Amino acid sequence: MNTDLTWLIPPLLFIVALLYSSVGHGGASGYLALLALFGYGQSSIRSSALMLNLVVSLLSFIHFYRAGYFRWKLFYPFAISSVPAAFVGALIPLKDSLYHQLLGILLIFPILRLGGLFGKEPAEIKTPNIWLSVLIGGIIGLLSGMIGIGGGIILSPVILLLAWARMKETAAVSALFIFINSLAGLIPVFMKPVDIDRVMIVWFIAATLGAFTGSFLGSRVLLNKRLQHILAFVLLIASVKLILG
Repeated sequence: MNTDLTWLIPPLLFIVALLYSSVGHGGASGYLALLALFGYGQSSIRSSALMLNLVVSLLSFIHFYRAGYFRWKLFYPFAISSVPAAFVGALIPLKDSLYHQLLGILLIFPILRLGGLFGKEPAEIKTPNIWLSVLIGGIIGLLSGMIGIGGGIILSPVILLLAWARMKETAAVSALFIFINSLAGLIPVFMKPVDIDRVMIVWFIAATLGAFTGSFLGSRVLLNKRLQHILAFVLLIASVKLILG
């Protein structure tokens, strides 16, 4: 880890949280990629990213919920299977090399989302299939627990591709989905003593400010697409670096 550059982490976390929360994401994949590139180990970045995720996703959900976009019937089938699966996934140990490769692959989802591939409203909204939702929730929950993310980066494109909701409805459902999965993934972590570094408090403040700003703007207006495209490009570089090692 290059300590001379760690002062860049808080402003970068602010930007990541702002842009992720604007589309209803918690940003864990972005935090993980950022902290991994700064040399932090898997054990510390997973718990840090999940705790940051809780703050960002909750703020994002509150803004989208207050704006009237949350759909309970769309949400609960995903949740009932994802929560136990996320808990189980968090108990599965991964080698650092495999962990980085999986994280790099999963970064492709927010890259495509922020790049605009999944940014179009479905022409016609279809009725969600409950059993398919339960299956999807379980798979995403397991992956989320293993990597240390909330799973919204995978859920959002799936909902939009299946045309089960519009963009802001998808953002509202994804935000709460991320929150509960992050909480489930943190339970195994808190079964052991956890030290909260002072530096993490600064990270929380930066991410919280970014999340509040991004979710407020995202639930009411569209943020500058160029900013989202820039973040997508940065994540692409991080993805390639993590996959190739």
